[in-house]
Amino acid sequence: MREEGEGYDDRRDEGRRGTRAAVHAASGGRLGAAHPRQEGPTDLRLVPPALAAWATSAVMLDAAPAWVTGTAVGCLILAGVLMTLRVGRVGRVPGAMTGGRSGWPAVTAAAVLVCVAAAAVSAGLHGADLRRGPLPGLAERYATVIAEAEITSDPRLVRPRVRGPAPTPTAVLIEADVRRVETRDGATMVTRTPVLMVVDVERRRSSSSASSSSASSVGDRPSPWLALLPSTRVRVTARVVPPADGGDIAAVLRVRDPEVPEVVGEPSAAQRLAGRLRAGLREATDGLAPDARALLPGLVVGDTARITPELDEAFKETDLAHTLAVSGSNLTIILVLLVGPPGLAQRVERRGLAPRLGISLRTTALLGGALTLGFVIVCRPDPSVLRAAACGAVALLALATGRRRSLIPALATAVLLLVLYDPWLSRSYGFLLSVLATGALLTLAPRWSAALRARRVPPRLAEALAAAAAAQALCAPVVAVLSARVSLVAVPCNLLVEFAIAPATVLGFAALATAPWAMPVAKALAWCAGWPAGWIADVARTGAALPGAGVDWPGSWTGAVLLALATVALLLAGRRLLRHPWWCGACGVLLLLAVVQPPPLTRVVTGWPPPGWRFAMCDVGQGDATVLAAGAGTGVVVDAGPDPVLVDRCLRTLGITRIPLVVLTHFHADHVAGLPGVLRGRQVGAIETTAYQEPVEQAEFVRREAAARGVPVTRAAAGEERRTGGLSWRVVWPPADAAVVPEGPNDASVALLVRSAGLRLLLLGDLEPPAQRALLRSPAGPLLAGVDVLKVAHHGSAYQDPGLLSRAAPRLALISAGADNTYGHPAPGTVAALRAMGAVVLSTDRDGALAVTGEGAELGVAGD
Repeated sequence: MREEGEGYDDRRDEGRRGTRAAVHAASGGRLGAAHPRQEGPTDLRLVPPALAAWATSAVMLDAAPAWVTGTAVGCLILAGVLMTLRVGRVGRVPGAMTGGRSGWPAVTAAAVLVCVAAAAVSAGLHGADLRRGPLPGLAERYATVIAEAEITSDPRLVRPRVRGPAPTPTAVLIEADVRRVETRDGATMVTRTPVLMVVDVERRRSSSSASSSSASSVGDRPSPWLALLPSTRVRVTARVVPPADGGDIAAVLRVRDPEVPEVVGEPSAAQRLAGRLRAGLREATDGLAPDARALLPGLVVGDTARITPELDEAFKETDLAHTLAVSGSNLTIILVLLVGPPGLAQRVERRGLAPRLGISLRTTALLGGALTLGFVIVCRPDPSVLRAAACGAVALLALATGRRRSLIPALATAVLLLVLYDPWLSRSYGFLLSVLATGALLTLAPRWSAALRARRVPPRLAEALAAAAAAQALCAPVVAVLSARVSLVAVPCNLLVEFAIAPATVLGFAALATAPWAMPVAKALAWCAGWPAGWIADVARTGAALPGAGVDWPGSWTGAVLLALATVALLLAGRRLLRHPWWCGACGVLLLLAVVQPPPLTRVVTGWPPPGWRFAMCDVGQGDATVLAAGAGTGVVVDAGPDPVLVDRCLRTLGITRIPLVVLTHFHADHVAGLPGVLRGRQVGAIETTAYQEPVEQAEFVRREAAARGVPVTRAAAGEERRTGGLSWRVVWPPADAAVVPEGPNDASVALLVRSAGLRLLLLGDLEPPAQRALLRSPAGPLLAGVDVLKVAHHGSAYQDPGLLSRAAPRLALISAGADNTYGHPAPGTVAALRAMGAVVLSTDRDGALAVTGEGAELGVAGD
């Protein structure tokens, strides 16, 4: 019994120990409920010093040395004066030292000043590190050097983003410390300067032949740069450039000759072990479903290399991105297995593995410390990981010394230690969100949970609701600054995934630990973990796909303040609403309708989509995505735009659930990159493309997406005619003659002449003047005269053939272009020429999404 009671305060007597069972019975019978005599005012004395150190670090990183020195010396002098006055008062007033908390403000003020001085010195030294050494000067001259650098983080792949016809290049980003620099003139300098290495990589592709109606199987071999472990030393030839936005790096190294990294120093033993464990987890998850395969390493150790842009966007839209960043919850789950529920850690009935194995409290604390250290090494020292580890270390120290644990002082201590150790964390959004979320769980969540239980909400549900709502309330303003968007589904999505995170994490860590020694067991554990991981991904995708999943919000600190004020107002109104269940139910129904936005209700409220629409042009930014109506919930999609989220949202608002055919006019990214959004959750019959397979990367991307969903791929040729329902169309370009070689992907665009309810529509893709003139001379040329609607080629660029425009003579000309695009689309000359022919000209950059209505001679158009 003595061993089990080691954590108790010595002031407790044996009689009080004997009444433990009665006390816990009186607390409601729930294990872990607080002892009534342990409740009291929260100890907030460490909060002001921690906040003061945080603010000082953020300000002093860029300060001049004189300001740093003056601040530190001045604060220390003031702290000394305060403590001198305090000691003098103690001498004059007998018993002042033990007279309660009368001296608390003076001691706290002195502690704040000392922490400000320490933070100023630490921030000043870290800021000076970026200004010392040769790299800042070399960056100003954009010099080319040979550098020896030690990698400090896992390399990460920057996926291409669509910027016009072609995506941005694929690159690997690596944080490193440069240790040695050799310039062109032969000078060698030793330094230790943090940098960001940018390696432009080419991914080798191999494809196997397949029939023309199916996609080729494509395999990508990742860059060898992605296999480098932290603490590895590499030698690179690079151009030194200044950092774009400052931060905690002195320069950016743009690496040349990136074929294979030249390793001059092997990683440490700890990092090799961590790398082996992470690689084992990836291998164990290889056979899982795509979402679980991508998500499980991210949930367990923060390895997001397999997360697709589409899935990543879904997690951001639903505010579930924190599940992909290893945080305190991961460490807590592991420690709870060891020590049991925190509320029982110092009691006789404590639970977990440790008491079952007969391990004492102090030994348990040491084991917990070893787990925490291993957690940081395997998961990498990101801001959220460091915060979790520091907070856990303070709590374990309290457990080992037998003192009563208080989590708010532990959090304040963790913040203070971390900003003193690494002042750059004071400017990290990830660190800020981590601290805010933890603070919400420790302060707001218990009060809100108690309020909900008082209104007869079941305890477990009350705790989950309070935790999710509290974290969302404090973090939402910061998230709005980063994303310019407020999620309306964050709380329900977080509630739905909460029960799945713990089993996925525990089973994932078990697979991680067993993979190097027993891969079959690891695969079995990973298969079990794949079910909850798949559920989390399904929740994210479903939530993000809802039409009203979020609302746009000003992405600035002014917007954050406005959101914070709106949140406070909502909470005050909510307190009153809780007294009226019927009003709560009505508000809940209204919120549900706003998020789900059923098409019939949306059409009544917004008028979109207009009844009887025949053709819709989605607003997808600088790209093309159009839909031809072919019956209730059915449509032929022509091009997919640059963004899966935007095109998916457009199709949902149009009510499209079945797509007999997707026509991709050509393989530029602004026409095909959104294909995953078109295919998501819809029945798709086939994909038809141009025969000109350039750019190769985008053509392979289309084949991969089609093969993953079992959708056949065919090639269009002039003369082909098709019909579905009341919709019919004819392919008028490109010619079937293989001898005709287009000048580029634009001139190989599939062009369609469509008939729908007596209306004639001409869709020209991105055809440029050479192909437009050839189209006029082709057998289909005479058929193009006098169309009702023209989808203007190439986003309304200046490169149009006047002869084709004159032949088409459209009544309505529609242009798909992105607002404020850098290409000057649509060109004023093109718009003027069309209007001179009597056409009504509308474009998505000004008018939003557009829908054509009417039959026969009647023609109408509506905007979203």
